Amino acid sequence: MTKYEIFQAITQNPGFYLATLEGDQPRVRAMFLYRADENGIIFHTATAKDVYKQICKNNKAELCFNCNGTQIRISGELELMDDNDLKDEIVEHPSRAFLKAWKESGVFENFYEAIAVFRLKNGTAFPWTMDKNFAPKEKVEL
Repeated sequence: MTKYEIFQAITQNPGFYLATLEGDQPRVRAMFLYRADENGIIFHTATAKDVYKQICKNNKAELCFNCNGTQIRISGELELMDDNDLKDEIVEHPSRAFLKAWKESGVFENFYEAIAVFRLKNGTAFPWTMDKNFAPKEKVEL
């Protein structure tokens, strides 16, 4: 797969699992992709969540997407994006209506501080399919 095929596949299959560390204990949870392209793989979470604290302590992570029979693992370092314009863009996206409701309702004292946007840029992807189970790993630099 090329990096562009990977971006397309994960965009079409936006649910993924994120692995982080808490001390020496791995932690995995489901997340939802916002965008994937040359500028990086972007997703968000709340700053009150454990995942946010884990990433801030150790920004190395792995994302795992299941794309119609192809598993795509992406390893790299996460960067916290301090960009309120990007947060506004995410809030206005139709798939993030819940965020817009939270922002407008005032459920958070400061919405922009309550939401964290992360980017994985220059990661390494490892596509896998059952028919290539014992073949050498394919490595795709993003």
